[in-house]
Formats: sequence, C-alpha cells, structure tokens
Amino acid sequence: MQTVLGSGGQIAEELTRELRRSFTDDIRLVSRNPRTVHDTDQLVPADLMDADATDRAVAGSDIVYLTVGLPMDAGLWEQRFPTMMANTTAACRNHGARLVFFDNTYMYPRTATPQTEQTPFEPVGRKATVRAQIAATLLAEMAAGTIDAVICRAPEFYGPGKTQSLTNAAVFDRIRRGKRPLVPLSARTRRSLIWTPDASRAMALLGNTPDAYGQTWHLPVDPDRLTYREMIDTASDVIGRKIPFTTVPEWAFRIGGLVNPAVKEAEELLPRYRQDNIFDSSKFTARFPDFPTTSYRDGISYLLQS
Repeated sequence: MQTVLGSGGQIAEELTRELRRSFTDDIRLVSRNPRTVHDTDQLVPADLMDADATDRAVAGSDIVYLTVGLPMDAGLWEQRFPTMMANTTAACRNHGARLVFFDNTYMYPRTATPQTEQTPFEPVGRKATVRAQIAATLLAEMAAGTIDAVICRAPEFYGPGKTQSLTNAAVFDRIRRGKRPLVPLSARTRRSLIWTPDASRAMALLGNTPDAYGQTWHLPVDPDRLTYREMIDTASDVIGRKIPFTTVPEWAFRIGGLVNPAVKEAEELLPRYRQDNIFDSSKFTARFPDFPTTSYRDGISYLLQS
C-alpha cells in the first residue's frame, strides 16, 4: 500500500497518477475530503492535525507521501505544519512505513549562490522559519535512525491544472487570458522553476528506490535557467505575437500588501527575485540519467496551447 497524505492538490494528483502508471494500483488517498483519481483508489478522510486519525490513515502502508500544501498564511503554517509533521512521523514509526516528504526551498539563503542538497538553512521570515523547523526535525530523526525517510525538495512551481505559484499566476495565466504578464522585481534574473508533473514523477521514483532513502534530493529542473524576459520571448514564439510585459517594483508589492493579505504574504519571497535563483538538481540527474525533464519551451508551449 502506498499512501498519499494531503491528496487533492496538483502535486498529489499527479503523484497518484504516476504511482498507478509505474509502480502500484494499491493506493490510498488521505485528506479531509479525498476524491478518487482512479476507480481503485482507497479513500480515507482524515485531519492530519489529529494524531489518532493520522495513525489510522497510515496503518497498513508501506510508503507514505506527505504532500500537504497550505494557503500562503504564516499563522496557519506555524499552527499546522509542525503538528502535521509530528503526527505523520509518529504514525510512520508506529507502522514501520517509509516516509517521502515533499519540501520547498523557503529555508535556503536568499542569495544568488547555487542551491544544492548541502546548502545550509538560513531562514528569513515566518514561513521560512516553519519550513526550516519541520525539515530539520525530520533530518534529525533520519540521522537518529528512528524513521526511514527521503526528502524531495522543489523550487517554485509552474505547470498545468491547479498549480499555484507567483510565476504561474502573474505570468503564464495572464498570457493565457490575453493579459499583460506581470514580472516581479526583475526580468533579467535567472529563475529555477520546476514543471509540476516532473516533480511528481520524480518523487514517485525516489519513493520506490530503496537506496534513495536517508537523503535529501533536489527534484529535477531544466538546467537552462531562463530569465523572465526569455520566458516571455519563448511564449511570444509559441503564440506567434510579441508579448509586452510590466515589471512590478518592490515598493508596489509593499503598497499592495497594505490592503491585500495575499500580497503581504508574498513579500517574504521577494528578495529571491532580486538576483538569480539557481536550484541545482545535478545529484538527481547523475543518479537517474534517463529521467526525462521537461524543457521550459515544452512546458510553456503546453500551458499556452492546451
């Protein structure tokens, strides 16, 4: 049995499809209101804030994927993420299940230095502090041998379906709707974005690779990091017309944050857009050289032509 905790989001849905396609049809989906992806999926309603409910949801599982996403709300993250991690690790220990944790890069330094699996945590901001806390907690348990786990880390998303990210919302979604894209802070810095289906396929592969456990892995990204200007130029080639764009300065986000809570929550991320963001996934590529990674051009073409 392979169990997905936090089913319903885009990463979890694509993960479920890949598990069924490549590894198993014995899949359990867990969330407050789970919905089937395949007819054979087992549904277990559970609140991961409830330790007993989490334990029951994990019972009988060989591999557990923790893919929970929360709205961009620092208070909610502080309240829920540490408890959900604690409940999940306790359940996995109790039932002897392996844990695959889907992580992000919020805790990394906000510099242009390339990010590798050895990059130290330097969290700045409430959400980054929470992510550092839960990752460090799991790493400590892995080092102590109390849980067999693997950390799968991904940079900012872009992709189809319900994928949520600043780039998807401000750039590609607006282009698709015929609106002028909005570029945060700079169109000249290089960005590392991960195509969400690639992230899910890679996570399924790592979860089903026994010697991958006990480690952190950066999930695979296109090694040709494009700037926003280059992404928009690529989109222009795809749709056959020049796309103008607007670069939004940091002061505009600050003003917007005074009246819009979502914009206020996004301010913590803005320093990452001032300089290049280089997410190094060469460890994964060396271990799985035949894994196909979606190029920016192919991803952008899919988003704009599907």
